[in-house]
Amino acid sequence: MSEKLCHLVDDIRHCQACAESLPFPPRPVLSASGSAKLLIVGQAPGLRVYETGIAWNDASGDRLRQWMGLDKALFYNAEKIAILPMGFCYPGRGASGDLPPLPQCATLWREKLHRHLSEVKLTLLIGQYAQRYYLTKQGLAIKPNYPGSVTDTVKHWQQYLPDFLPLPHPSPRNNIWLRNNPWFELEVLPALKDQVARILESPVSNVL
Repeated sequence: MSEKLCHLVDDIRHCQACAESLPFPPRPVLSASGSAKLLIVGQAPGLRVYETGIAWNDASGDRLRQWMGLDKALFYNAEKIAILPMGFCYPGRGASGDLPPLPQCATLWREKLHRHLSEVKLTLLIGQYAQRYYLTKQGLAIKPNYPGSVTDTVKHWQQYLPDFLPLPHPSPRNNIWLRNNPWFELEVLPALKDQVARILESPVSNVL
């Protein structure tokens, strides 16, 4: 990690901008390196991730690594994979799950971080908040009324390559969605694994 990026990540980890809006003291969770070839953009840390300070250290992370065909050692290799959720801190619980990521993270930090991630070849956009930010920002929306549903965006995943690959959230809460959309496992996951293997120049597992 370059000295400038190291200082930036350290500044983020000590950020207190949203302290009054969070249910617990701020604990930003992220991982970045100027050499990273793959970027993972999710929603915001869940409670278990907040407690451990390790990104995707929960059932959602287990499924995501399975989707990607990666073990933990490679997944957490910051020299190859950057992990920058839309919100860096746990936002708290709502009526039907975790609250949305707070927007201040993107406003304060995201552009600054991207200046140091020039080696990224593919960004995985996990869930509606990442997809809305990146696809609208980049002018790549396939519909004038974007952001539509995650289902619609993921169905058209090929249109966003080679820069982006949209995915549903791997949370167990999405088990019904996965059962109702078998095309995702049949079409998207093999392509995801191929893309990951190509970019990381490393073999991946084909076990689902």
